[in-house]
Amino acid sequence: MANGSRLCLLKKDERLACTATTGRPHLAYFVPLAKLADFLAAGVRVKILLADVHAFLDNLKAPFELVELRLDYYERIIRAVLAVMGVPVDRLEFVKGSSYQYSEAYSRDKFRMCAITTSHDALRAGAEVVKQVQSPLLSGLLYPLLQALDEEYLKVDIQFGGVDQRKIFTFAMDALPKIGYQRRIHLMNAMVPSMTAGGKMSSSDPNSKIDFLDSPAAVKKKIKSAYAAPGEVEGNGVLAFCKAVIFPIGELKVHGIKGVMEKKGTWEAVADGAPEGTIFSIRREEKYGGNVHYSKYEDLEADYASQKVFPADLKAGVLDVILALIKPIQEAFEADEAWKKVERAAYGGGEEEKQVKKKEKKYAPKPEWVLEKEKKEKEEQLKKETEQKGDGQVPQPPES
Repeated sequence: MANGSRLCLLKKDERLACTATTGRPHLAYFVPLAKLADFLAAGVRVKILLADVHAFLDNLKAPFELVELRLDYYERIIRAVLAVMGVPVDRLEFVKGSSYQYSEAYSRDKFRMCAITTSHDALRAGAEVVKQVQSPLLSGLLYPLLQALDEEYLKVDIQFGGVDQRKIFTFAMDALPKIGYQRRIHLMNAMVPSMTAGGKMSSSDPNSKIDFLDSPAAVKKKIKSAYAAPGEVEGNGVLAFCKAVIFPIGELKVHGIKGVMEKKGTWEAVADGAPEGTIFSIRREEKYGGNVHYSKYEDLEADYASQKVFPADLKAGVLDVILALIKPIQEAFEADEAWKKVERAAYGGGEEEKQVKKKEKKYAPKPEWVLEKEKKEKEEQLKKETEQKGDGQVPQPPES
């Protein structure tokens, strides 16, 4: 999933998806949510864990008050995305992490994990997920411990997430048996690359990602400025978006899933008159070669590498698909006053967010040793200045 997000799969008749409620969800969420359709195809029940405690522990990306406001927003946006994809939600349930992570049993096991984990191992486990700073906070070291415990307390057999979770997965496989719990299976998917050169699509970098509520003008601007050199496949964020988002969703839309999602036959990414089975069309005037249609991503990549498809062609096609995908989500948002209020409070500078920020503003006093050091440095500086002037009197430094 996106940064700080993961999917956990329960036993045969249940699955669990988890996401840390920090930054605004963006289009990269289409990738793991598309996998929910595969799980549903196996006849399973899906739970989505809104990991509020993990969101707080991730180097204070958001205080508890703000995390609480974002829980509702995440649930609403995920439901809207699944609806756009045509994924049925009758077997979908949302679970709040703090509903069980404050229990006596969970707290006891958390301390047991602390007793067998070195700070070095905890730091290494969270290196690609928890925000890294020069002096790591204890909260960030606890993050991977709790994620490992989630597998036991949610009774999962398999945990699924982005490749940025692999070190936490490795830690969980090693740590859980040491406190008497079963080692789980872990599956991973590739991260959706940034629209800029290098990196991944991330909520913390507005230029790297496209938000579900971005205006058409904002989306057009980001696609226009996205990195896509002619003939270059490696590091091409627009082409990577086709592979990770457009083609998987197109497969669901066009072919459906037997017994779960009805076959739609076509969808917004396909131009009129396209051959049956087309997933993605690039619309061009005849003087520029006319429309081209693709049923497989590999064919699109090959045409781009050989420069049969140019950056402007690719960007125009991707822009059309993105606008079509987010339009029904934005229409649902605009029609729901409660959702708009939640969004303003959680991300848009509403009154609730201002109050949270006001509570956050704290100033820690300097330690005594720092004050003493600063005083000595002032005295030495004044002494040097006086000696340079030839004055034997050393003035006293001002009171700190």
